[in-house]
Amino acid sequence: MPLNDKTVLVKPVIKRNGITLTLLGFIALIIGIAFFLNGSHLFAVGIVFFALGAISTVLGISKLIEPEVTIKLTAEGLTYFHRRGQLFVSWNNIQRFDQPRVVNGLDMISLPYIGIKLKLIAPILDSISLRLAAGLLTEQRPLLMTASTQDEDLSTLENQMSAEFTPFIEEGDRYKGVLAMFGHRTRLLGSHLGYHIYISTDALDRSGDEFISLLNAFRKAQN
Repeated sequence: MPLNDKTVLVKPVIKRNGITLTLLGFIALIIGIAFFLNGSHLFAVGIVFFALGAISTVLGISKLIEPEVTIKLTAEGLTYFHRRGQLFVSWNNIQRFDQPRVVNGLDMISLPYIGIKLKLIAPILDSISLRLAAGLLTEQRPLLMTASTQDEDLSTLENQMSAEFTPFIEEGDRYKGVLAMFGHRTRLLGSHLGYHIYISTDALDRSGDEFISLLNAFRKAQN
């Protein structure tokens, strides 16, 4: 089937073993509690089982609450599914995509994201929910830290971050509140790291290079 008539669903690797981790966590928690109840001489062992059980349970549940499908590719564009909502990017609004790379000493390292460089930010702000925008702002803190290490003039970055509390204006459209903050953040990351939208490679079912090749093939099929 030609790609311009095809839909591809990406199911994340991070979902794997979610049920197993959760069950093992519950079992370890029960064992830990049992050790607590059977005397103080088993308290240390109980602590170990309880701690491991709590960690395993949290990790397992965090996997289970992730969407079954994280990315859908169609003739119209790319839809990114997040536990807080979804984000649609049309092919004609994408300038390019790749894995972002940054300087680390004398080396270039790839970040664990797929970066999407947009032509316009406004279409994203028109479709994204406030809940998802707020969630992505929180998740993007590591990217902000990375951007700060790449910019020799930190005052420029600080000024751009301060602008997040002002209205965001693009092509005559004006946004306030969370949408304005997300718009400014998107523009800031675009100017410092080269891309506006970032999808974690944990959301993929294949390597970053393979996914980028798939995106290129899909976009080319729409031309």
